[in-house]
Amino acid sequence: MNYVFPNELHVTWTVMIVLYPYITGLVAGAFIVSSLYHVFGQKELKPIARFSLASAFVFLLFATLPLLIHLGHPERAFNMMITPHFTSAMAGFGYIYSSYMILVALEIWFVMRGDFIARARERGPVAWFCRALILFNTDDTPATREADHRIVKFLAGLGIPLACTLHGYVGFLFGSIKANPWWATPLMFVIFIFSAIVSGISVLIFHYFVVSRINGWKIDFECVKSLGRYLWGFMMVAVALELMELLSLAYEQTEATDVLGHLIRTKLFVSYVILQFMLCSLVPFVLLGITALFKLRERTAYLLIWLSSCLLLLQVLLMRWNVVIGGQLVSKSMRGFTDYFPGIWEKEGLITAGVIFTLPFVLLYVFHRLVSLFPDAEKLPSIKPGA
Repeated sequence: MNYVFPNELHVTWTVMIVLYPYITGLVAGAFIVSSLYHVFGQKELKPIARFSLASAFVFLLFATLPLLIHLGHPERAFNMMITPHFTSAMAGFGYIYSSYMILVALEIWFVMRGDFIARARERGPVAWFCRALILFNTDDTPATREADHRIVKFLAGLGIPLACTLHGYVGFLFGSIKANPWWATPLMFVIFIFSAIVSGISVLIFHYFVVSRINGWKIDFECVKSLGRYLWGFMMVAVALELMELLSLAYEQTEATDVLGHLIRTKLFVSYVILQFMLCSLVPFVLLGITALFKLRERTAYLLIWLSSCLLLLQVLLMRWNVVIGGQLVSKSMRGFTDYFPGIWEKEGLITAGVIFTLPFVLLYVFHRLVSLFPDAEKLPSIKPGA
């Protein structure tokens, strides 16, 4: 009997609530890559370190936009900051988000202070903007650079647990809803953290290849190989945790086991089994394993790593979809299911989601025009006609 309560016919948390944890995952993952260079001294990641930090900051600026669009009165979101409520789960996210925003902004300021000073010594409105940004202090000496480096290292180290907390908190919000058997698992926040790192590394690889191709830059092979190895490792942990979650649900054999099994076999079979695991998890696992374990030509390795990053970006998006949407397809009576298909031109439709996801990349371009995000990029040698 397919029994669904009238208030469960329509899915309440739609595309915007799928996009919200996806963007925050990109923030956390990109920041972790930056910290691998600044804190742990992974020198091979230097070509991408500045860009990864800027990506974390830009995606962070838009992380809450899907939530604000979803709200009926988005202006009320500021009430949590004006009238603090420390026992509220959503207010807790506001405090964590604000703290993390300040930390990332400060780290970018110290990392790029020398570049801002150089631009401030020029003429024009951009120079005036940079002078105001550095508080009209153009002191740039070896001593100040060393102090900046120490502060950046401290902030990057402090930001690692804060980045994990930011995205793990999103998983906690879902995992703490005990009334929903598809969400109520203590593994949820851990799965969200590792999948966030996977998506963050993937978007950096994707963007690095695209930007290098457009500008005719030489791709740093050691940087890409290292990113591919990190992506392979974190991807294995993330997928293993997702499979362990399924195993624990099957082993518990509660009254919800049969219902969730039916949900996976019917409503989520294509998006969950075929796309998320078979295509977007198994294929990147094999491709990244080949690039990590075998010596390949650079062009072949680049192709396999870039293709894997694209598939894993889709894999994490599907994971968010299957968690957020899939969890709402089950009736509270545990005797029926509902359906959902996203709209196109609605307020929370696919066009709106596409625009929101595109805006950070546009802002990254503007950021790069202000201060180079790839200062060590090398131009490919030009081929003379007839050579």
